[in-house]
Amino acid sequence: MTPVITSWTQGAWIALDILLVALLIYQVLIMIRGTRAVPMLVGLVVVAVTFYLARIGELTTLNWVVSHVLPYLVFALIVVFQSEIRHVLADLGRRLTFFSGSSADSDSYDDIVLAANLFSQHQTGALIVIEREIGLRTHIESGVPLDARLSYDLLATIFRPSAPLHDGAVIVQKDRIAAAACFLPLSMNPLLSTQLGTRHRAGIGITEETDAIAVVCSEETGAISLAIGGNIERDLTVEQLRARLSSELRRYMAPVTLPTSIAQNNEDESDTLRDSPLQDPTQQLKSESDAQTEPLP
Repeated sequence: MTPVITSWTQGAWIALDILLVALLIYQVLIMIRGTRAVPMLVGLVVVAVTFYLARIGELTTLNWVVSHVLPYLVFALIVVFQSEIRHVLADLGRRLTFFSGSSADSDSYDDIVLAANLFSQHQTGALIVIEREIGLRTHIESGVPLDARLSYDLLATIFRPSAPLHDGAVIVQKDRIAAAACFLPLSMNPLLSTQLGTRHRAGIGITEETDAIAVVCSEETGAISLAIGGNIERDLTVEQLRARLSSELRRYMAPVTLPTSIAQNNEDESDTLRDSPLQDPTQQLKSESDAQTEPLP
C-alpha cells in the first residue's frame, strides 16, 4: 500500500511541475506577443537548434565554439532581454503586492479630469502620468522637479503652450506633482496605429514598463486617451475618464460641474478665450491694446 501512495505522490508532483512550466511558458509568450522580443526569441531558437545539430553531428570546430561561448550565454540573454525581464519582475511584484491593499489616502485626482477637459476644449497637448505601486524615480529625475500640490491651476499653467515646461510629461505622486517636462520611453509596439504620435507612444511606453496610468490629450484633435498596461483607450469623454480613473485607483470620485466653452456669439467666445488659463498673457495684452487704439471713423 505504501509504494502505491508514494507513486501517486510522485505523479502529482510531476504533474504540478509540468503545469507550472507550461504556465510559465504561456505567460512569457503572452508577454512578448507583438513586441520586439519575438524576432530575438526566434533567432535564439535558431541558434539553439544549430548548436544541437552541431552536437549530434560531431562538428568539432562548432562544438569547440559552443563549449567556449555557452558559459557566457546567460549574461548575453540578460543583456538582450533586459527590458522584458524587468517587465516580468515588475509585473510579479505588482501581483504579489496586490493583496496587501492600497493606501486609504483621501487625495482626489479630479483636478486631472478638470484639466483634461480644459485641454480637450482648447486642443492643448498634455501628458499626465499617475504613479502607483512601481516608483518612477528614474523618469522624475529626467525632468524638472516641482514637488508641488496637485491642482487644476498648476496643470493648466504647466501645459500652457507658451510655458517652458509644456513639452514632456507631468508625473503625479499621490496628491503632489513630482516633476514636469519628464522624458518617457517610447513604445516600440509595431501593432500601434500610425496615427499615434510621440506623446501617445510615450504614454503607452511608460505603462508597458510600470503600472502607472497615463492621461493623454491630443494637440491635433483634442481627444482624451487613457493608457494602462501598454494598452490605450482613445476618444474618452470626461465622464468616461473619471469613471476609469475611479476604477483603476479604486476610490470614489465625486462628479463636479465642468466648465463649458460653448459661446453664444463672437463676443462671448472672445471673453471665454480671454479668461482661459491657456491663453497667452502677451497675446491677451496685445489684443486689448489693439482694441483700445482702433482708429475712429
